[in-house]
Amino acid sequence: MQELLVYIENKKQEFAQLPLFDFMQDQTINPRQRLSFAPCMAHYVMSFGDLNKYVFPVNLSDNLLQQIVNEYTIEDSNHWQWFLIDLEQLEFNPSWNFTQSLRFIWGEETKITRQIAYQVAAYTLQADPVIRLAVIEALEATGKVFFLISSSIASEIQEITKKKYIYFGNSHLQAENEHAIFTSEIRKLLIEIELTDSQIQKCFDVVDGIFNIFSRWTNELLEYALKHRVELETYQEAQHKLTLLN
Repeated sequence: MQELLVYIENKKQEFAQLPLFDFMQDQTINPRQRLSFAPCMAHYVMSFGDLNKYVFPVNLSDNLLQQIVNEYTIEDSNHWQWFLIDLEQLEFNPSWNFTQSLRFIWGEETKITRQIAYQVAAYTLQADPVIRLAVIEALEATGKVFFLISSSIASEIQEITKKKYIYFGNSHLQAENEHAIFTSEIRKLLIEIELTDSQIQKCFDVVDGIFNIFSRWTNELLEYALKHRVELETYQEAQHKLTLLN
């Protein structure tokens, strides 16, 4: 699988150059504004928990790759809880009624977000374990790019608010890096697995599909952040107090 892992790493490097990540790293912009798209992520984040419970795993499988996938799903299935906590901590939890929330989640501004879970499910439901693993590797690659940057933003906000941010912060980044799938033992095992030409091509195709829709998603998130200015009074007041203390 070494050829596949190298391919995913190259796609990851390309992904990291997208405009959203320039925006997120622009320190001339208020850090809370740089995460203002967070509510738009809700459908994907919450659906990812279901993918880990109902789509990726196969119980009692004797296939080694599927066993690796199963272990991953256990480790990653509850990260959505951290997302909900951070929405509260970042004050991105508007007082909407139920129908308003549904209109937002299934609205025009989040249409790419919704398509991600459907596309991932289409690739992986009843798929060969090697395809499932290729999809997970691609998803983790996009996540590492995003969370490396978001954790830096969360640290900036934490310095001001004195609140801890789990999903967007260092805790999540650390959890991603500590997946069993990234241990030296598992990496060595994956590198030594030989895939057929047909398997490699199928994996390349789904990896391309994952990076394509995630690239489109970053554009959707950036468009939202540029159109919707968050209320900054709380942040600005806290920043002023911190300046006085220093």
